[in-house]
Amino acid sequence: MGLALASLTGGRWPLAGAYACDDDQAMAQSKRDTRAVPSQGRHPTGGWRRRTFASLIESSNYRRFVIGQAISLVGTWMQTIGQSWLVLQLTGSATALGLVAAAQTLPILLLSPYAGVLVDRRSKRRVLLGTQSAMALLALTLGLLTMTHTVRLWMVIVIAGALGLVNCVDNPARQSFVPEIVGTDLVANAVSLNSSMVNAARAVGPALAGVLIVSVGVGACFLFNTVSFVAVIIALAAMKPELLRPAGRSVHAPGQLLEGFRYVRRTPRLFTPLLMMALIGALSYEFQVVLPVLAKQTFHGNADAYGYFTAAMGIGAVIGGLAVASRRPKGMRSLALAAGVFGLTMLVAAAAPTLATEILALAMVGAGSVGFMSRGNTMLQMTADETMRGRVMALWAVAFLGTTPIGGPIVGYVAQFAGPRWGLALGGLAALTATALAAFPHLRQTWQHQRAHEPPTAGAQ
Repeated sequence: MGLALASLTGGRWPLAGAYACDDDQAMAQSKRDTRAVPSQGRHPTGGWRRRTFASLIESSNYRRFVIGQAISLVGTWMQTIGQSWLVLQLTGSATALGLVAAAQTLPILLLSPYAGVLVDRRSKRRVLLGTQSAMALLALTLGLLTMTHTVRLWMVIVIAGALGLVNCVDNPARQSFVPEIVGTDLVANAVSLNSSMVNAARAVGPALAGVLIVSVGVGACFLFNTVSFVAVIIALAAMKPELLRPAGRSVHAPGQLLEGFRYVRRTPRLFTPLLMMALIGALSYEFQVVLPVLAKQTFHGNADAYGYFTAAMGIGAVIGGLAVASRRPKGMRSLALAAGVFGLTMLVAAAAPTLATEILALAMVGAGSVGFMSRGNTMLQMTADETMRGRVMALWAVAFLGTTPIGGPIVGYVAQFAGPRWGLALGGLAALTATALAAFPHLRQTWQHQRAHEPPTAGAQ
């Protein structure tokens, strides 16, 4: 951790190589040239390493941001595992787990659009310093209550609800801050690398949480998460302001929430990805519901089998994220293709006959899921006006996270009464339906164009 923090405050990045000598100067010179204007993005050129890690190579601020986020995300996953384990220790009830999850996700569903308005009015860097500090304080509170054996279920629910409220603001601020760090040209690359980082943390955090819970106690997970937030706060504080591309802020005025909804509705490159994510987020990204049942009932395994499934998806997502980072985004066509691939891999996983083939299929699902997520996020970031980006990314959070209270029970019902394979299949069909939503306007335009250029028939002559 000490090495990582040293890198945050000015250490050299080993991937930069010969490119490190002029990255900051070039960014400072061009920062006003790429202020958040809707763009298709300049695709990085050069070798595979240069293309894949372009945003890290060219931006020292983004290197700081990524290292801080990587450390913090490990702590976040540790708190997620620890919180579930703590609730089970206190109650032994799956219903109580559901109550805590609802307390943490319902604020995102109900309040994120309002939080997006707030983010558009403020400096995103300052907002993030506030939200990260607030989350550190909440983790510290839960850790101290647990370590002193005074924690009760209602306290966990209150802290989870407060964490959900903070996340309402943190999610859109963090995502819309990325273009201000790297510029719109490198947004696609930065988003894909961030997806890989999240999934790498998903592999490390739960493992560390398991070790701490057994050796020290569940409270240690919350205290570790508290310390991990220090990395993000240092990263944000150590950024060079002259290299940032601050977006224009919206002026406080009545009707800004409705203005954001109208803006999205009249912009197909925003409305379609959000509609696709609402469908996929509700029915496809419910792996925490399906995979435990799949491991136990279909393959007659235990926690080890569930661990293999989760690890396979994480590895596939890391590889998929790196692959997407090196490729050029191609608008709605690439988003439709990514959703289609995601849906097909889920159908393959639903039909996998053996444990080994299921693990392989879920690795492909992980790669497909991060491909769709990265493409959709990138399209919103590059299309949204800078004064609207906070509200747009808040709606993305609603579509992805806020639909869990709706889709989770539906997928759980299907998995319980029809079988977990059908739960996966439902997610695959939802992704393919989303593909059709994206592809239909393009196909209709192509058909109309062909009809307009058809030669007249003999009768018409």
